[in-house]
Amino acid sequence: MTQRLGDITISAPGYTLTLPSDRPYAYVDTPGGRVAELFLLSTADSTRGTDATTAVEEWQRAESDTATVLTLTAGSTIWDRRVYRLRCTDDCIQYTASLEGSAALADVTYFGGYNAAHPRWGAGLFHSGHRFGRGFNPEPDAAGSLWFDPLTESTIDLGGGPLPGRRHWFFTPAPFCFAFEADEGWLGFGLEAEPGRHRFTEFRYRGGDGFRLTVPYDGRTRADGSYVLPAIGLTFAGSAYDALRLHVERLRFGMPKPSRDPARWWREPIFCGWGAQCHAAAANGYRPENGPDAGAFMATLPFAADFAGQTNYEGWVDLLDRHGVRPGTVVIDDKWQDTYGDNGVDPRKWPDLPGFVARRHEAGQHVLLWIKAWDREGIPDAECIRTGAGRALTVDPTNPDFERRLRASVRRMISPHGYDADGFKIDFTHRIPVGPGLRLHGDCWGLELMRLYLAIIHDEARRSKPDALVIAHAPHPYLSDVVDMVRLNDMLDLSLPRWQHVDVITAMRRRADVARISRPDALIDTDNWPVPDRQTWRAYVRAQPEMGVPALYFAGGIDLTQEPLGSDDYQLIRETWERYRLQ
Repeated sequence: MTQRLGDITISAPGYTLTLPSDRPYAYVDTPGGRVAELFLLSTADSTRGTDATTAVEEWQRAESDTATVLTLTAGSTIWDRRVYRLRCTDDCIQYTASLEGSAALADVTYFGGYNAAHPRWGAGLFHSGHRFGRGFNPEPDAAGSLWFDPLTESTIDLGGGPLPGRRHWFFTPAPFCFAFEADEGWLGFGLEAEPGRHRFTEFRYRGGDGFRLTVPYDGRTRADGSYVLPAIGLTFAGSAYDALRLHVERLRFGMPKPSRDPARWWREPIFCGWGAQCHAAAANGYRPENGPDAGAFMATLPFAADFAGQTNYEGWVDLLDRHGVRPGTVVIDDKWQDTYGDNGVDPRKWPDLPGFVARRHEAGQHVLLWIKAWDREGIPDAECIRTGAGRALTVDPTNPDFERRLRASVRRMISPHGYDADGFKIDFTHRIPVGPGLRLHGDCWGLELMRLYLAIIHDEARRSKPDALVIAHAPHPYLSDVVDMVRLNDMLDLSLPRWQHVDVITAMRRRADVARISRPDALIDTDNWPVPDRQTWRAYVRAQPEMGVPALYFAGGIDLTQEPLGSDDYQLIRETWERYRLQ
């Protein structure tokens, strides 16, 4: 790297960083030209009020054989002082900020914030500048796209659902990394937190003429003394996916390792009964004479849980077997249990769940049980996270009483002395509580809370069965030792008016690419629901083996259209699975 005095300039093979002496910015240039003008005085609001910069000192520089480190100290309306560092190496710029003082964090704003330390430029909210082309967000949205306009906003988060502004819940979460197209190559912005410091709930890009990045802490993290915020790693790559890969590689030294190598049976094709349940519900309440109607079909979905019974599952497994379709894993889906919170079997639907599992084992198959994450049904209010008004909201994994209850529930489901199942498909992780004003027993929040909940389930499952399998739609590398297989999640959001225009095959390939980069150690559950019609379903069956573990959700017909499966469809499944098993 080379440097010049005056304006501080650092040149590396893939970038040039310039800190002009007359303004609080850093210019980022690549061989194709200027990419960004980064406002460096990031701020950290607290529950006491809004943070603003009051004064700045001069940049200090230290050099080594591998990096140049630039340090700047600034005054604050909230903190005793803030200290910023830019660590520049040949292939990356790492930006960090530390806070000195005592306060509870609200929203942290990177590359933007209120500033009154530069009278020449006035006072107010400062933004960073950009000359970005497309933006890339690894968290899928309901429209099936990973791309967004840098003049708008984009979010990577833990929560969401099929509601306006929240339709990006398919991964919970994806790696916290945005990437932006430059004239030559891509610039990645990756959030890099140390273990134990993932106490935030989202990473949001706020675009427009300028931009800034925000990270909410919801008042659940207190900084006392000196607190180092998660770093932002700026990487330079040839493609958006390469930028994501570089971010994940930078994280890997601080991330947990998988708890074991994949068991051979984990790779076997999956039959999940949810699509068959929906098909049965729709057949009893929806007719497609006028073509697929998502609204009418969705009205039947709450009744699909009524069909999660032993008689139906035995019939579907037998139907597939008669057609020579033999999955290695059977997933009993929503709602086999009496209550979502305690996960005790509903004896009216399953008079002999252990017997069903035993017969699957005798047939050389394994059985997973579906779990609805965070749901408090059947759980005492005292073991729940509550709203500011005191109303129970979700289960609280930081509560020792609930943890004991959850562990006992897992043992009952997995132990040979209980139901003897072989693992779990954990759904609805996007219902994790987020936002200010919530109350819980312990001191844990954000991705740390997600990790704690999944870790309790995973740990207790492995105590009962060392090869127990845990599936969830949570590909972040920080969850590597508590999620064994990443589920690509629902193929469509039928609540979106434009669902018929989504190219589901391309969208699922993109998700699989993100999952493979995020968790190269993990298997991928390719999912299989919902599909717009039988033709699309057949195309996806063919494509699944190139993405991950094939999953089949239908036994007799497609739910949305009520199209029956024929002999050619069963043949397609058989032949596709045979080729997959030979890989």
